[in-house]
Amino acid sequence: MDEPLVALEKVSRYYRRGPVELAALEDVTCQIGTNERVAIVGPSGSGKSTLLHLIAGLDSPSSGVVSWPGLGPQTELRPDQISLVFQMPSLLPNLTVLENVELCWLLSKRSEREARPAALEILERLGLSSISNKLPAELSGGQMQRVAAARALVCQPRLILADEPTGQLDRSTATRLVEVLIESAADYGAALIVATHDLEVADRMETKWRMAHGKLE
Repeated sequence: MDEPLVALEKVSRYYRRGPVELAALEDVTCQIGTNERVAIVGPSGSGKSTLLHLIAGLDSPSSGVVSWPGLGPQTELRPDQISLVFQMPSLLPNLTVLENVELCWLLSKRSEREARPAALEILERLGLSSISNKLPAELSGGQMQRVAAARALVCQPRLILADEPTGQLDRSTATRLVEVLIESAADYGAALIVATHDLEVADRMETKWRMAHGKLE
């Protein structure tokens, strides 16, 4: 049996607000295997984003252990292993759409010569070719969200994480984005984990995890 890509063992994450310690995540144990399709559902503030950030290695637990048995040590994780579509697109403001997507390729230490063709291909799949030379300030919220998805997918990662990827999209655009995420995961042999409020998106995944008050039910 293959090792899980990511494993969490009794993981909690607390944040301090003044004298009060708030629990964003409490005692979560789970694993993500190759080719899994998981929707994480639950109300705002239930811990979905915190869980994704811990899985991506962007945050550290207050207690418990996060490991990446199928990917390697945290210090060596790169976008071609784990990529995250952030809830709020964090595009670099001084780079064009194309350059933002290319940067993810280059951070994976892949061939510089192949960066532009790879970026142009994923932008075309997401219907973004016409805005490839625009700066983030010139984009709508929905366009920025799709560019963030392109940036996450360009490196063909083994684990794709998406935090409310359709939150700013109309239904038809949201449907197409989810199709591209699922198709890309299948093409790459990757796992796909989507945190979402959208039940139509959740229903496209094979498994649902429900979160409430920082706990995985």
